[in-house]
Amino acid sequence: MAQKLLIVESPAKAKTIGKYLGADFAVKASVGHVRDLPKSNKNAVDIPAGFVPHYEISKGKEKTVADIAEAAASAKEIILATDADREGEAIAWHIAELLKKAGIKKPIARAVYHEITKHAIEDALAHPRAIDQNLRRAQEARRVLDRLVGYDLSGLIWKKLRYGLSAGRVQSPALRILAEREREIKAFVPETFWRIFADTNTVQKAVLALSCEEEPRDKSETERILSEGKNGEWFVKEVSETEAKRSPRPPFITSTLQQVASTRLGFSPKKTMMLAQKLYESGLITYMRTDSTNLSEDARRALAVVIEKLFGKENVALRHYAKQVKNAQEAHEAIRPTDVARESAGAIPDQKKLYELIRRRTIASQMPNSGILRTKIIANIKNGTIPDFSANGSRVVHHGWLLADPAAKGEENELPKVVTNEPLALHDIRSEEKQTEPPARYSEAGLVKELEKRGIGRPSTYASIIDTLLARGYTEKEGRALRVTETGEAVSAFIEKYFGAYISDSFTAEMEDKLDDIANGSREYEKTMREFYTPFNKEVKKQSKDAEKITSLGDAPSGMKCPLCESAMEKKLSRVGAFFSCKKFPECKGARSLDGGVVEEKKPAVPIGTDPATNEPIFVKVGRFGPYVQLGEKKKGTTTKPKMASIPKDIEPKNVTIEIALKLLSLPRPLGVHPTTGKEITASRGRFGPYIVHDGDFRSLKVPDNPYDITLPRALEILKEEKKKRGFKKKES
Repeated sequence: MAQKLLIVESPAKAKTIGKYLGADFAVKASVGHVRDLPKSNKNAVDIPAGFVPHYEISKGKEKTVADIAEAAASAKEIILATDADREGEAIAWHIAELLKKAGIKKPIARAVYHEITKHAIEDALAHPRAIDQNLRRAQEARRVLDRLVGYDLSGLIWKKLRYGLSAGRVQSPALRILAEREREIKAFVPETFWRIFADTNTVQKAVLALSCEEEPRDKSETERILSEGKNGEWFVKEVSETEAKRSPRPPFITSTLQQVASTRLGFSPKKTMMLAQKLYESGLITYMRTDSTNLSEDARRALAVVIEKLFGKENVALRHYAKQVKNAQEAHEAIRPTDVARESAGAIPDQKKLYELIRRRTIASQMPNSGILRTKIIANIKNGTIPDFSANGSRVVHHGWLLADPAAKGEENELPKVVTNEPLALHDIRSEEKQTEPPARYSEAGLVKELEKRGIGRPSTYASIIDTLLARGYTEKEGRALRVTETGEAVSAFIEKYFGAYISDSFTAEMEDKLDDIANGSREYEKTMREFYTPFNKEVKKQSKDAEKITSLGDAPSGMKCPLCESAMEKKLSRVGAFFSCKKFPECKGARSLDGGVVEEKKPAVPIGTDPATNEPIFVKVGRFGPYVQLGEKKKGTTTKPKMASIPKDIEPKNVTIEIALKLLSLPRPLGVHPTTGKEITASRGRFGPYIVHDGDFRSLKVPDNPYDITLPRALEILKEEKKKRGFKKKES
């Protein structure tokens, strides 16, 4: 029997670590957080008592907690080896608290590591420590603050704007940045300008393409330059060459990895973090949530060996990088391969691409500067009055770190050799009419960079901030760009108007610093919470009375008329987005979509029949997740929802009869009690098809078994079978 119990977050991590430990260790996974604040309940935080949170075991985690407690009861020592950041420290503390509540009084230690290698795990176990109460308090402060701010602001927005919308402490400042850019784009007035190009040949007959250094806004000036240039005698006015040094970039931190993976590989921040998590849990890279550019001395020595082998000793230039992020945890390391000599790693192609990106950046960071020769040729016409024309070129004269990361080199443009006063033969001179363009929308990588620059959020939160804005329908992706929706603009405008001070860059960044101060022990939890929440809550109560209810987002275009009464229309917000409504609503219910199409008035659903057992009507409806059948209607004054069941894909909604509907509504169907455990066995249908479930043990049903007529004896037979592991069968080579 194992003497020591080691607890981590994920099964994949548990599997990797388990390979490095002896038989006296048992490794269990918490599968993320095990406790949290109750959902949608402000009373989860006792404000008068000092912002004391009341936690409960997360839904679906009861069995996981019970399994950990059972394993802990039989172990002599318990080691909490969750991630080395705020979230990991919080998970460790919650597990420790649950074990104490279960009456387990065994020694509990905390092991911290930044990579999953045999050496790192052994070192962590040799140097255990206590749970860092400051660090876990910093996580608790963020969680409590986000709950209180989100609950208060969202409730006010429901009241003043539209039910179901939300706001957040960090989500709202990020939305404001996107909304400000959208307003800049809408307010932008394009200007016409001309670009002028001259194609010339040198004395040696080499082609030299030149462009005018000025971009005229006036057509007559453009024509004057073209006329003079066409008739003038061209020559080389000046030639300059300068050698510039390009230093390598520091090894990756979370934000820079997200940015570069987006620009080079096209990965979203969320996808990048998912791939990096898998690489980390497999022991292939160091911890991927970090704001430190540090590399350990062991890592630097290993890099020197690899660089010398690949590129020669002259290309080894070990260096340290100054921290880039305020309050960076320098004890952490940058994101790097655990074994830099490993050229390729990862279970799937995208993991391999991300690993290669990390490896190249890490190697390049410890190599010498590259040298770039920049050349500029300026040309004009003799005795003319036109602006200078020029050509710019560059070429690498010393590769240095670019040997390891050639994708960072960019295109070279080598110019022909010319000397000052050399005559040039004009081949063609032409102009192109252009218009100035509005500022570009932020890409996901661009928003991450902007959030980092402004001090909003932290590396571990950037991906989730963007994910929340997309999930809420406040932004949409157009190609790689993030476009704010009408709903997002309305929410941001409301918060900016009434809570602008609380979502400003300076306030949000200052709050992040205060929360970081809790982590390093220089600030008290309760004092910080009270200093923020007392005036904030007072402002929420004030605006609950004073802020005007927003019923209109502005007038529709002048030509947009009501399809029913020809009256003027205005833009409004519905649960599915913005639309144009007749200004005479509710007397007139005419409506148009944003593209001008007529919106038909929704007619009440007609039942397909009645349930003989309850005498309730049965409806066929279509919702967010597809067609479904519904028994009865929601009664006013109650929170109980009618019973619903999805219509399988092989059944057309129009073909659903009362018999089919009753069959679908019969699920979930209790089959009976398991003779050994005394717990119920149920048959049902879910996202992945039909199944039976007993005490958290789900088993898929295959034809001819189905959930509508499977019997208890047959269910018991299936439960006795060995459970098949999920995943894909490996292809035979």
